[in-house]
Amino acid sequence: MQVLGIDIGGSGIKGAPVDTDTGAMLAPRYRLVTPSPAKPHPVAQTVAKIADHFEWQGSIGIGFPGVLRKGVTLTAANLHKGWIGLDAAKLIKKTTGNAVCIINDADAAGLAEMAFGAGADRQGVVLLVTIGTGLGTALFTDGHLLPNSEFGHLEINGVEAENIASDAARKRDKLSWKKWGKRFDEYLNKMEKLFWPDLIILGGGISKKHAEFFPYLTVQAEVLPAKMLNEAGIIGAAIGACKYAQ
Repeated sequence: MQVLGIDIGGSGIKGAPVDTDTGAMLAPRYRLVTPSPAKPHPVAQTVAKIADHFEWQGSIGIGFPGVLRKGVTLTAANLHKGWIGLDAAKLIKKTTGNAVCIINDADAAGLAEMAFGAGADRQGVVLLVTIGTGLGTALFTDGHLLPNSEFGHLEINGVEAENIASDAARKRDKLSWKKWGKRFDEYLNKMEKLFWPDLIILGGGISKKHAEFFPYLTVQAEVLPAKMLNEAGIIGAAIGACKYAQ
């Protein structure tokens, strides 16, 4: 099945058609700048421009940076507050003229990794953490997704984890890999005590530099870098649409 996968981010919106049976992107990804302010209608129109770029007619899967329930956006990290409480799937369906499914962006990345990446064929509890501006999470049990697990907002010593252990925090505080690695390890240890995952997959751009900080991780679970990298959000959004399209 071919689905157009689109990953909505605070700075850019990117997409590509995907073969959901193989996880292959069928054309080079196309990226447009996220409108500022990132209100619903301008963002929906940007999604439509990406669909038009590929002359797309068919299902569209979208990864969105927030919590969603039945296509309604309940939070909107790094986007305009006008998204909150909006039936985003309905809006984008009307704007593009295509069937649309929207899922959390970290969930999308997790679906891609579980289908075609580091989590392929893995049973038990698998936790994916995307490390970037914040900390996105996706949690699976025997391949089944628990949607909207916003565990980047867990508190460590009274502070949200992503404010001290994200890649943005590393850059902001000008931390060495060792100092940041120990901070991030504290977060992973807290997650382990709560969920006891069999496997932890670390994604986001920083995963390409995993050799710099893996030596400072002390969790009992197996830890692997993500394989899908920057394509995970697009591919996972397409997989989500294939399963859950409205």
